[in-house]
Order: sequence, then C-alpha cells, then structure tokens
Amino acid sequence: MSVKIDILYAGSLQCQAVHGPSGKTFETDAPVDNGGRGAAFSPTDLVATALGTCVMTVMGLVAARTGLDLRGTRVQVVKEMTATPVRRIGELKVVVELPKGLALAAADRARLEQAAQVCPVKQSLHPEVRISLDFVYPES
Repeated sequence: MSVKIDILYAGSLQCQAVHGPSGKTFETDAPVDNGGRGAAFSPTDLVATALGTCVMTVMGLVAARTGLDLRGTRVQVVKEMTATPVRRIGELKVVVELPKGLALAAADRARLEQAAQVCPVKQSLHPEVRISLDFVYPES
C-alpha cells in the first residue's frame, strides 16, 4: 500500500505537508539550534513522534485483539540529537505509562511489550540510533 504526501517549501525553513488520503495538513519548522524559529515540529521531531505513535498504535492493535482497553495510556519520547559523525538523531527514549486502574497479567504485559518492540517505525530506524523503551505499569 502506498500513501502520497505532498510537501511545499514555504521558505524560511518551513514546510507544509498534506496527507493525500485524508487531506490533513501540518507544518514543520527547523529548530532554533539549526537556524529555524522552532515554531512547529521539526522533521526529526516528527521521527520521534512517529516512533511514539507507532508504539502506541501497535500496542492498541494487540490490546483490541485481546480485549484490553488501553485508553489513557501515555507515551513520552525524548529525542537527543548528535553531531557525530553528522547531525542526526542520536537517541530516542520512549516511556509508555499505562493508566491507573488497568490490571494486566504478566502474559498481557509481555504481549504489549513485544508489540512495541516490533513496531514498523522502530524497525525502520538506523541501528545507530539508540532506542530505549521503558514501561510504567500502575501499582496494583
């Protein structure tokens, strides 16, 4: 399956993207430390966002098949850039916090964690990008 995304360079390091199937749009801007205004997600912010939303989406698919309700789960991604050997994403730290009141058996936890590990975005990133994936479960 292919998806068409049209991107227009608006100048001043800003782009406008249109998602072909839905027509939804968003803008990007270069980060301040790279000459932009930091007025929107940067392209590398979108990579971090893609990882976090992919992790949650794949976990949601597994949860739906097993009758679990993950509404209220939060995912935080912290992106660290590096300049060695070139400017690129050096590390992505992902923390998945499951909501209070959600009781999960050990087998459910294992299924969800495995799903997160194999999300397509994570599998698509270069192996030199360090990725940590931590889970915070509600207290029993």
